[in-house]
Amino acid sequence: MKDKYILALDQGTTSSRAILFDRQGNIVSSAQKEFRQIYPQPGWVEHDPQEIWSTQVGVAAEASTNVGLNGTSIAAIGITNQRETTIVWDRETGKAIYNAIVWQDRRTAAFCDQLKADGLADSIRAKTGLLVDSYFSGTKIRWILNNVEGAQQLADQGRLLFGTVDTWLVWNMTRGKLHVTDVSNASRTMLFNIHTMQWDDELLEIMGVPRSMLPEVRSSSEVYGHTEVSGFGSEIPIAGIAGDQQAALFGQMCTKPGMVKNTYGTGCFMVMNTGTKPIISKNNLLTTVAWKIGNEVSYALEGSIFIGGAVVQWLRDGLGIIKTSTEIEALARSVKSSDGVYLVPAFAGLGAPHWNPHARGTIFGITRGTTSAHYARAALDSIAYQTMDVLKAMEADAGIVIPELRVDGGATANNLLMQFQSDILGVDVVRPKVTETTALGAAYLAGLAVGYWSSTADVQGQWQLDQRFKPALPAEEVQSSIKGWQRAIAAATVWADS
Repeated sequence: MKDKYILALDQGTTSSRAILFDRQGNIVSSAQKEFRQIYPQPGWVEHDPQEIWSTQVGVAAEASTNVGLNGTSIAAIGITNQRETTIVWDRETGKAIYNAIVWQDRRTAAFCDQLKADGLADSIRAKTGLLVDSYFSGTKIRWILNNVEGAQQLADQGRLLFGTVDTWLVWNMTRGKLHVTDVSNASRTMLFNIHTMQWDDELLEIMGVPRSMLPEVRSSSEVYGHTEVSGFGSEIPIAGIAGDQQAALFGQMCTKPGMVKNTYGTGCFMVMNTGTKPIISKNNLLTTVAWKIGNEVSYALEGSIFIGGAVVQWLRDGLGIIKTSTEIEALARSVKSSDGVYLVPAFAGLGAPHWNPHARGTIFGITRGTTSAHYARAALDSIAYQTMDVLKAMEADAGIVIPELRVDGGATANNLLMQFQSDILGVDVVRPKVTETTALGAAYLAGLAVGYWSSTADVQGQWQLDQRFKPALPAEEVQSSIKGWQRAIAAATVWADS
């Protein structure tokens, strides 16, 4: 395998990407293509499954031809994907019977409320580690069976198949030979028991989902099968699958219990490796499967922040304070601090650990001396404060204090934010050289399965530091700032309640 590469397929919420990695974990080539976001009604978000497939196979071919490679140069393919997004198709025609219902879609909120009213939330949580929410796949499948004409009948005949995006891609890559998923994606369906590592009959009955629709659940690193479509050039082993946040955790080499990564994107996703036993959160975090390699299952705690980098987009598009997102750092740096201004970006409620759908965005502490620079500073600070809230909840659940936070995602290029994050947490914030950690994680899982890398220890040494941010603010200042944030959060919640 001397001159071979690993191809990572990174199927995201807004685009499909393909990245080729070499043996040192360096990016050799990449390609990306956006696809349509479909909004049939307020709160509904869909994708065309055919577009997901065509863009993904297209960028896979492009990434290879960009550097003059063909399928014979690829040792294995790893897949990582937007999680929870739900596709149902006819096994005889291979065609989806409805658009993909995206993880952000809220159409099943009333069904979720009914499950809670029926007193099922605790038992669902105990089995799945998840809060009952329309975020997850189970209620989306139920909606399709209820609302697409003829769907229930086809399901009863055993003709319908369900898959998250990984399953849909593998089905198409193998011309319908494989209907599989991995444990990390299965754990986001609200149908999977994370203790038995099986689909759960009681959960299937609650959701009204026939077992015949479900894919076989496999580990995150093994040869599932081989590609059989022309876009890949030859028969290539499909050897790694993980949901995007779990793949990023692996790409950041957070392979030991207590290691944590935070991805700063439109929202923020923090995930902590908790080792081989699941911890059911007492602080409104999700318990999830991180990955399974060989016979060993690793678990994680996860907290989602709805508005991270999106607060910067709001300053740009909503207030017109900046023209491009990159301008925010210079503007925020022009003042020493937010000068007592706090921005709570609860534009769509508050995510972890508050889970308050009714909270709304608020700005506190404005004086006659407040300027656009103070708004910019307060906006960046809000990302760091929200991250702190999730991390403190994780530490409480796990009973540990973390030594450092590994970071990735677009907003990590902002040094001011990273420094304030370190100050407010009181721990080192560590940014790696390769920030494409999601795709890298999928590549590592695939490469390990085919012997491209010999062991996890083999890839552990590839993780390279770009910059380490150390706490520098005086403790009194930090405590005072945190106190102000806690008052702001409390006020935003009161605003919602009243």
